[in-house]
Amino acid sequence: MNKHRATCCRTVLLSLFFLAFSVQAVQPVTELPLQSDGENRWVLPAGEHRGQFVIEEPLHLRCERGAILSAQGVGHAINIRAANVVIEGCEIRNWGRNLTNMDSGIFVQPEATGSRLLNNTLKGPGFGIWVDGASDVELIGNIIEGDQSIRSQDRGNGIHLYSVGNARVSDNRVSHVRDGIYIDTSNGNHLEGNVLEDLRYGIHYMFSNNNHVINNVTRRTRTGYALMQSRKLSVIGNRSEQDENYGILMNYITYSTVTNNVVSGVRKGGAMGEAASGAEGKALFIYNSLFNHIEKNRFEQSSLGIHLTAGSENNRITGNAFVGNRQQVKYVATRTQEWSEDGHGNYWSDYLGWDRDSDGVGDVPYEPNDNVDRLLWLYPQVRLLMNSPAIELLRWVQRAFPVVKAPGVQDSFPLMRVPAASANAQSREPAS
Repeated sequence: MNKHRATCCRTVLLSLFFLAFSVQAVQPVTELPLQSDGENRWVLPAGEHRGQFVIEEPLHLRCERGAILSAQGVGHAINIRAANVVIEGCEIRNWGRNLTNMDSGIFVQPEATGSRLLNNTLKGPGFGIWVDGASDVELIGNIIEGDQSIRSQDRGNGIHLYSVGNARVSDNRVSHVRDGIYIDTSNGNHLEGNVLEDLRYGIHYMFSNNNHVINNVTRRTRTGYALMQSRKLSVIGNRSEQDENYGILMNYITYSTVTNNVVSGVRKGGAMGEAASGAEGKALFIYNSLFNHIEKNRFEQSSLGIHLTAGSENNRITGNAFVGNRQQVKYVATRTQEWSEDGHGNYWSDYLGWDRDSDGVGDVPYEPNDNVDRLLWLYPQVRLLMNSPAIELLRWVQRAFPVVKAPGVQDSFPLMRVPAASANAQSREPAS
């Protein structure tokens, strides 16, 4: 018994020692061998500099090539507690992995307004850059990579904005973290030209309004753009390439604009090639979202072009191109929706109508839904009967007697050609 108590005491003492050591390791950035480069401007010379550092006064820190800041697996590598701090060209590694403590490569405190993080390289297990309530920050040209030896759900986000206003996040490259850019309760921010690869969500919005998401690229994520519980978003000119489950997901999004985006090659997700329930490779998924403008986008080569459900009404869906999707539309509801306006609808690659007057608009409506589609969506096992006489009879009856026609989507003015904005869409990526 006494031996066991002694062992426990030694364990506790060692734990307290290491805890005290980790706290003592946090030191002012001025403890580094900085070289003056002008008033409040400092240069960190090449070499590996170990520890966790705090910045408590305005300064401009630039790292020489080969200068590495290593946090030794503990806490934040750099903690900014002063306004108007600039950190430029630094390589930051191996900070802590405790997500509850928000361990980050660079942690920006609420008082650090106007801070700028430029062209830094960060590689570590926790959050890359966490901005906590600071306004008017700029995160530009940074490269952030997570730790692939850790399960994706146990990694931090690449860039995390919480209660942030008027931030500019542009030309960053983020890979192998949990979410590329996570925006929570943050209004009036601008995200542009970021490349986000091999993640859970590329860009993830929660409870954030009046944000601009412009010319970003997501690749090989489990959802490219997860837009949730937000309003007045401007999502323009972005690309989703080879993502799983969803290209653009809109969950309770209102009064927003989604235009000139290109979503291609969204495929089914899930283990061993089996699709997760509800994640059939949807280029655009609209759930309980109203009063949005969805125009001039291109959704192509995906398992499902667009799925609209759960009371998503009063959305303007025109001028889009749905090209080569295995299934173009999934819509199960009790009301018919018209997806055209002022004699202008969308382009559908599987449209079989004609254009006798050559005005570029089909003479018969495009109606992607019928009773058979509805039956298949409600009861997927019915697919086993797709080529049976019963299914053929049902299709014949609904054509012969339109009175039994199910509510669905109708495009009364389908376009005969891909709109120019969609046809000319090109990939945009940040300058290297």
